[in-house]
This record gives sequence, C-alpha cells and structure tokens, in this order.
Amino acid sequence: MKPFLNEDFCLSGETAPILYHRFAEKAPIIDFHCHLSPEEIATDKRFSTITEVWLGGDHYKWRLMRADGVPEKLITGDGDDREKFRAWAGVMPRLIGSPLYHWSHMELKKYFGIDFPLTPENADYVFDKTAAMLATGDFSARKLIERSNVKALCTTDDPVDDLHWHQQIRSDGFPVKVLPAFRPDRVLSPEKPDYPDYVETLENAAEIKIDSLESLFAAIRARMEHFSCEGCVLSDHGMADIPFRPVCDEEADRILKKRLGGQMLTADEEESLKTTLLLFLGKEYARLGWAMQLHLGVTRSRNTAAAKALGPDTGFDGIGSPITPDKLYRFLDALESEGALPRTVLYSLNPNDNALLDVIAGCFQSDCGIAHMSKIQHGAAWWFNDHKDGMTDQLRSFAAEGVLGNFIGMLTDSRSFLSYARHDYFRRILCNYLGNLVDAGEYPADPAALQTIVEDICWKNAERYFEI
Repeated sequence: MKPFLNEDFCLSGETAPILYHRFAEKAPIIDFHCHLSPEEIATDKRFSTITEVWLGGDHYKWRLMRADGVPEKLITGDGDDREKFRAWAGVMPRLIGSPLYHWSHMELKKYFGIDFPLTPENADYVFDKTAAMLATGDFSARKLIERSNVKALCTTDDPVDDLHWHQQIRSDGFPVKVLPAFRPDRVLSPEKPDYPDYVETLENAAEIKIDSLESLFAAIRARMEHFSCEGCVLSDHGMADIPFRPVCDEEADRILKKRLGGQMLTADEEESLKTTLLLFLGKEYARLGWAMQLHLGVTRSRNTAAAKALGPDTGFDGIGSPITPDKLYRFLDALESEGALPRTVLYSLNPNDNALLDVIAGCFQSDCGIAHMSKIQHGAAWWFNDHKDGMTDQLRSFAAEGVLGNFIGMLTDSRSFLSYARHDYFRRILCNYLGNLVDAGEYPADPAALQTIVEDICWKNAERYFEI
C-alpha cells in the first residue's frame, strides 16, 4: 500500500517516476488560458484567509459543497470565512476518487507545507496556520505566481477592456509575462438582451461609430490592434457549438442593423450573424499571427432559478451535446480555402468528442512555420474532464490520431492563484501514461527521446506554438 500523496503520487511502474522527477517536476509553466484577475496581479493582492484565496470564485468546490448539502450561506453567501472553510473541510473525507480531493491536498502541501488529510477535526488548525502564513506577505498574488514557476500566463479579456492593468504589470518589471487574451464572446452573442448596449460600449472603446457590419468590423479590428500592442498572441471563444450558416455581407449587415435597432433575431438570423463575425475574426487572427482557441460543448446556467439568484459562473453550467461535426469541418474549411486558417486549438467539454476533434484536426494540418509542431491542436482535457481518467483519455486519443509529442499541454483555466498545482497533477498523469507505454514495450526506453517529449509537452511546445 502506497502512502497518500507521496513523492510518486499517480506514478506507477518503473519508468513513470523517472520521467516525472527528471524532466517534469521542476519544469516552468506556460499558462496560456486562465481567468486570473489582471487587477489582482497588478495590485499584488494579499489574502487574509485560505477561504478567500481558495474558495472564493471556485465553482468546482461550490458544486461539491452543494452536493454534500452545505447551505448556500456557507458557499457563496455571507457566512464567516472560518465557517465556510469548516464546511469545505467537512466535505473532504467523502471525496474519494475526486480530482478535487487530489488538487486540494496538493495545493495545501505545495504552498503551505500541510501534508496530512484535511478533516473537520483539523480544519481550525489548518485555517489558523494558513492565516498566519498569508499574513507574512509571502503569499501575495505575484509571489504565488513566481513560487509556482510560471514563466508566462494569459488572462481572459473582453475586447472593450482598456488593458491598463497589463500595462501596469509590465511597467513594474514583473518578471513573469502577463499577457491579455482576446475573448469576444459578447460580440458573438446577439441573442443576449443587452447586445445593443454592449455594442455601444465597444463603440466607445474603439472610438468608432458602429451602425453597420463594416463599422463593427472596423471597431473589432481597432481593439485587436490595441490588444496586439499589449502583447496579445491568442484569442479564446466559449460556445456550445460552432455556428455555420454563411450569408453574404449585405444580408449580415441587414441582420446586424435589425438587432441594433432593438429587434430580436430569428434562430437562423442569429446563426448567420455569428457565422459572419466568427469567420471575420478567424481571418483577422491569421493576419495578426494569433492562435485561435475554440472551447466548445458547454451549456450555461442550466439551473435557471439558482443562476438568476447567484449570477453566472457560480456552478450551474454543464456538458452540452456533442459538437456538430459538419459545421466545424465547414468553418475550418472556409478559412483554409482563403489561406486564412490560424493556428487553432480545439476543445470540447463533451468527452465523446475526443476522437472527433483529433480526426478533424488531422484534416487541416499543414506547415505552420514552426518545426515539429501541429498547426491544429486538440486542447487539454477541460473543466469537467480535467481528472485522471479524462486527461488519460485525451492523451490516448491524441496519440492514436495525431503526433502526441507536439501537444501543447496543460492550462489552468482557473481564478485561483493556488491552482498551479493542477499542472503538477497533469504532469504526473502524463508521465504515468508515457511511462506505462515504455514499460509495456510499446515505446523504446530512449532517455533522450523521452526527455524531449516530456519537456515539450510540459511547456516548450506551448512557448513555441503561441510564440510567447
């Protein structure tokens, strides 16, 4: 029986521990997709309790607390920080098999040196110990990033953001690159009731009057140029499925004007406008040399009463239907046919899409100007899939249909400064998968080749792919 969370946690066989400890354990992190606050990094935010830094904004934990019957007051409500932490500690012993049991203890050990299981009985001790450590100032936002060995990170930013926090971070000489990422989801959401108001906000940010499709394109292009000047190298999109109902620009212009005039659109009109905008964005990404990330397969706020009471991103999103293959094929083909398909990362929240994404990627692979690099990537196991089985399934599918050694690896996708332990979790699972192939005689025990594969997937591929 192995002790819990020992140095070879999640590593089995002869080769996996060697790969992890020699090549992965101390590798730097390129966090190309996260939801950390640029303001909190710029102001070097300090945290008073572990509840604030650990439970605040973490809808992963919130979902499990609800599943354990914890009152909402102690989850997102106005409960005392100590009581909220006690509530989470009360859930922990029952989380056998959960990635959050692993992540939570990895974070406690990595940042606070706490190497025993969190239980209701020791919750107060852990709360007080971590509070004393947080009070020293050695656990501020920037220091946590540096202690995590982060080399570069990309935040998630709306086109209307002025990016002044990024400017401040850069002017301060912070040694970690903190770059904005262009997330135009609201531009692509004409179904939202406030869409005309948002377009007006975009109009003010770009200083361009938006009253037509052409002027909307000009405003978006202006914001992209601003992002590019601030170091942006990639975009990101979150959607249930790829829209693909192409129409001519004249028809798209008519639809846009209808929506800006206060009228709601038909389902076909919505999809046509989204298609026009997304194709425009893809071409602009290619022009600027940015990569495009497509996060697909999510369905939002499915518990409507709870979402109405607590707002978005509070733990009521879910896995949607599998993506529509024909639409994704046709979207990528439309860009490729014009020589305007940017480097693209495909994710799906639905694990049934793994093989599909790998096969679709294979249809559009070509020379992207970077040696030994796949232009179209199947992104890391995401959200509800970033657990041991989900990560292994994604790796296995990628290896079966693509060039696994070219994989750009893990991202954090988190709002917590302690979540960098997830990279360690991924690296252990990666090394275990690779090591087991070697132990089974399915890949040679070639130290130089294995070192290259592990280091590339851990960080070097992402650094080259995004040109960070």
